[in-house]
Amino acid sequence: MAEFSALRDERLLTGAGDNEDAAVVRFPAGMALVQTVDFLTPIVNNPFWFGQIAAANSLSDVYAMGGEPYTAMNIVCFPIQKMDKEILRQILQGGLEKIKEAGAVLAGGHSVKDTEIKYGLSVTGIVDPAAFASNRGLRPGDQLLLTKPIGTGILSTAIKAGFGDSEKIEELIYRWASRLNRAGAEVIRALGLKGATDVTGFGLGGHVLELAKASGVSVELWLDKIPCMPEAIEFAGMGLVPVGSAANRNFCSSLVSLPAGADPVLVDLVFDAQTSGGLVLSVPEEQLAQARDMLLAAGDLAEHIGQVLPRDPSRALLNIM
Repeated sequence: MAEFSALRDERLLTGAGDNEDAAVVRFPAGMALVQTVDFLTPIVNNPFWFGQIAAANSLSDVYAMGGEPYTAMNIVCFPIQKMDKEILRQILQGGLEKIKEAGAVLAGGHSVKDTEIKYGLSVTGIVDPAAFASNRGLRPGDQLLLTKPIGTGILSTAIKAGFGDSEKIEELIYRWASRLNRAGAEVIRALGLKGATDVTGFGLGGHVLELAKASGVSVELWLDKIPCMPEAIEFAGMGLVPVGSAANRNFCSSLVSLPAGADPVLVDLVFDAQTSGGLVLSVPEEQLAQARDMLLAAGDLAEHIGQVLPRDPSRALLNIM
């Protein structure tokens, strides 16, 4: 795309329009790399929105560690012989704008012909090597905050199945899934948080289980405190649960304790496979109010959804209350 060849940034020592096969990047002293890669098939029909969602999804893993995106490379699969190139242009433009919003620079990419559209990014971020969050950073007594509502997997399934007002549903998915997790990363850095994850394909329950396993703790989630998109609750009640979400719940079932009479629809949502979901932040109780204030001031959610407990053989790794 011609507009991409004009990109210039002091971080790049090679020209974006010089047809190099690799990029040489200037790296800040004293920082560590955060490297991640992710791509996905469309969950909305609007190609520009899809580009923004896919880019935000790829950038999220850097934010989940308290890092800052630095450079990004496009990963594109596209049926160029069957679909209008304008669709591809809009996808890439959406991704580029989200990369710029994150403060990163597009350093290149790779594309292949495929029968199905796929798009995402390989992202390099920077982080203080002595101060980052990870799956193993939860401590008993920490409180858990969630920064976005859940339900995008069920909503995208409803669109594919032709249920509901597709335009309204797409707008709801776009509103949350295209939102960067930048504010959560700023909270991690400002408060020195050690435990965090983003909520993506394994669902909230699956990713919280990863935190519990890595940290050697148990986690308690409060079902009535978890923010769910109302439309997702409605569609889940109609049985529009993605195969991946059902697989998440089945895979995790032996490690999860459920209360008698738990609403099965809400439990399904806990394991709904998300695209570009929010961050789960593990916050020491004395810093909880400050973390919530920072998130709310940035326009994120700051829902207090659970707490971290000591590992105890008498309780499950994940206890849904």
